[in-house]
Amino acid sequence: MIETVQRLAAFSHGAQGGNPAGVWIGPNLPSAKDMQRIAADVGYSETVFASPIQNGWRVRYFAPAMEVPFCGHATIALGHALAEHTGKTEFECKLNHARIRVAVQVQNGKSRVVLQSPDTWAKAVEPDALQAGLDLFGLTPQDLHPQLRPALGSSGEQQLYLFLRDRQTLAEMQYDFAVGQKVMGEQGWMTANLIVPESDQLFHARVAFAPGGVTEDPATGAAAAGLAEVLRCQNWPHGGAFSVHQGDDIGMPSRLFVELTQVRGSPVHVSGTVRIL
Repeated sequence: MIETVQRLAAFSHGAQGGNPAGVWIGPNLPSAKDMQRIAADVGYSETVFASPIQNGWRVRYFAPAMEVPFCGHATIALGHALAEHTGKTEFECKLNHARIRVAVQVQNGKSRVVLQSPDTWAKAVEPDALQAGLDLFGLTPQDLHPQLRPALGSSGEQQLYLFLRDRQTLAEMQYDFAVGQKVMGEQGWMTANLIVPESDQLFHARVAFAPGGVTEDPATGAAAAGLAEVLRCQNWPHGGAFSVHQGDDIGMPSRLFVELTQVRGSPVHVSGTVRIL
């Protein structure tokens, strides 16, 4: 067993970018207090902890400020680490409230990690909550996309989705971190996602993660899975797959790929590549 923290960037764009994650693998998970301490010391948006159980792995995720139910980019990093550690390519993971699968696929000498998300859901945003989200980012209703409606979505935790008209507004995203922690905590949003569709199957995203102690996440697999359910519920013509470009505006270009069926509420597949830090 490794029992030290590996540092990997998930959803990388070639040899650059991606979202850094800590990965700890050992025979038994540390105490929750110790995992929280380690995650805070590592300082990445999430550190994932895994230990073997019958027919799989027990997995927990910690941000610097809190435990989270599910983290996509840390799961992608974990899949890569488990493949290196065990020589296997498919893994069952037992989370606090769900079971998921992770697989490593190799094509043309290049590997890609694919996760199957927990079940998903989406719903409309109440007017007062929507106004709180707009105010947080200094947006107006005129900034919103004319077709894709604001929504709440989840693949494990509740997330806000605001769809914008143009790429420049996204590039200029900013918010007060302390206010973000307060507003997002009050609303129960794990992340707040600002998204611009470039086409039916390509989206540009920026993701605030103030509750976890992180101003902005460069790549967010859980948010991409929740986005899939929002698109399904709004009958967006995704064609069964789409890509998310994230992190470009903060110098950490990341690429997430999502495959989904039309079955609402069902898990989706999110994939990407990993680089060692």
